[in-house]
Amino acid sequence: MLHGSPSPGVAGSELTRLLARLADAPPAPGRPVFAERLGHWVSWTGAITLSAALNAGPAGRDAVHTPAPHGAEADFQRVRAALEASIAVGPRQDATSPTDFAPYRRHCLHQQQTMQDAIGALRQRLRDALSRHAPALARLAAIDAVMDHTLAAQERSLLGLVPLRLQAHFERLQRGAAGNPAWLADFHHDMGQMLRAECDHRLLPAQGLLDALLNHGPS
Repeated sequence: MLHGSPSPGVAGSELTRLLARLADAPPAPGRPVFAERLGHWVSWTGAITLSAALNAGPAGRDAVHTPAPHGAEADFQRVRAALEASIAVGPRQDATSPTDFAPYRRHCLHQQQTMQDAIGALRQRLRDALSRHAPALARLAAIDAVMDHTLAAQERSLLGLVPLRLQAHFERLQRGAAGNPAWLADFHHDMGQMLRAECDHRLLPAQGLLDALLNHGPS
């Protein structure tokens, strides 16, 4: 079974640790700091767009009602609970044999698409709330939109590893089972753990936007 770090940490790091464990890879020594890695991920056109968002002056406040921050928090918790419940259900189709990974692949891809759609919509709602709340938060919302677009390819590359590593893990557990059917329960547990770590990873930007909204104080 998979075991992540016992100490609290960044959820995105938990996902990368689990991916490394499934690949039987040791932690990479001397990994570059985030700012350095970001420089490799952002194209020159993305850098120009990001610079424009960073240097933009405060936008004028719209004369509209600003939703209470606790409403945004309830929205966030509702989305997270729905995604966790969907992950817990497991594959909707039975395997044709103990060696059939296809239902698990479909389940994984379905959960990833569900996360992408639900969290993407949540993140946009939080940007909208920030934009209506205060000029400084409107700038943060604009920066988040740019970062979302700029890092999309890098995100797809990372998350595309999840079903591949799960399949390799499925096959490895099966080979080492020696006829003991308990391996499948272990795989179900590990798949759920991986998908929950991915959900937490995907929610990190939305959590940051929510924290900014909650900590800004009354408008």
